[in-house]
Amino acid sequence: MYAIGQIVRMKKSHPCGGDAWRIIRMGMDFRIKCLKCGHSVLLPRHRFERRVREILPQGDGTNGER
Repeated sequence: MYAIGQIVRMKKSHPCGGDAWRIIRMGMDFRIKCLKCGHSVLLPRHRFERRVREILPQGDGTNGER
């Protein structure tokens, strides 16, 4: 369902204002990176799956990508 490099939109936005994240690690935990400010967060799988709103096409959400 998820793959490394996919861009997802989360239910809550990051404090910087971005809500698009790139998946950079998968397993028991997911590491995701904010596309607006570059901050990365490690979430347990169950918390990540609950908080994902949608999977974005590769061309969307890349403004200000680092």
